[in-house]
Amino acid sequence: MKNNKIEEYEVNSSTMFLRPIKYGSKIYTEIYETDGQFISPFKPLEIIKKSCEFFGISYIERKEGTKRLIGVSKKVPIIIDPLTSIYFFPTASPTEPHCIWISHDHVKGYQQLEDQSTLVTFENDLSVSLPISLRSFESQSLRTSMLRVRYMQRAEKRENQIYLRNQEKASEASERKQSYILRIERENNLIKNRMD
Repeated sequence: MKNNKIEEYEVNSSTMFLRPIKYGSKIYTEIYETDGQFISPFKPLEIIKKSCEFFGISYIERKEGTKRLIGVSKKVPIIIDPLTSIYFFPTASPTEPHCIWISHDHVKGYQQLEDQSTLVTFENDLSVSLPISLRSFESQSLRTSMLRVRYMQRAEKRENQIYLRNQEKASEASERKQSYILRIERENNLIKNRMD
């Protein structure tokens, strides 16, 4: 993979993970996509925050949403864009300089290494050793799965409520129309009877 330095970047459906790297005295981000690798002068958390805003909601609101949906308030997985199924989870507290953000959708498999790190294999068959224990990785992955399921359940429930409301409105409109037709028919019959 070739490193390309980029200034602007939003997480997208091809983003596999964001890893912090030292660049001189600063922390930059190494961005891994399914078919490319980039370096951004921003920290991983800054890219996550900017990406949430790009999709129309703040990082804080996304964090609060996760807390409401699954009751987690530390190392919170984030929905960046539910429409394109972009869910990311941190390997540590997001404020820690070594925190890596991983796309839940791109993880194909993982296994523990002897040094207690985890070898993660992504959908494009790239395998990377990450400084997170297997137990912690599984916990973060499970939390993200739970977030996906709860979000989809809420979305489905809302769609059903909207559908039922629309059905009720259509039924009410049909009843009003039927009532109006009956009234017109009665009035027409009254007029016809008077004329006879």
